[in-house]
Amino acid sequence: MHERKIPLNLNCGLDLIGEVLYGKWKIRLLWFINEGHQRPSELQRKIPDASRRVLNIQLKELEEHELVTKKIFAQVPPKVEYSLTEFGKTLIPVISALGNWADKNEDRLRRVILKRMEEHA
Repeated sequence: MHERKIPLNLNCGLDLIGEVLYGKWKIRLLWFINEGHQRPSELQRKIPDASRRVLNIQLKELEEHELVTKKIFAQVPPKVEYSLTEFGKTLIPVISALGNWADKNEDRLRRVILKRMEEHA
């Protein structure tokens, strides 16, 4: 099991949001589930760079944070679907605002990210 190196700090909203959304694919998972991509295989196709294991871990964490629910259908082969909870749906406007900000600053963000990568290569 993962052991924390840095003590948990939940003293402000930014700490809380970091704890809930930390993870490379969580914001994308929430967005794609909101768009109707509910099956794990659909999510894997939407995020091909992520391993199935990592997606499953992050989906489980989103479920534990009450942002998504997992429904398992009793059939063969097994079928699983994820959906946003009412609480999870409240994050969609926030994610949308972040995406809009990034779209408006796309050239600048791309430039500074690539510059940083070159400097650390």
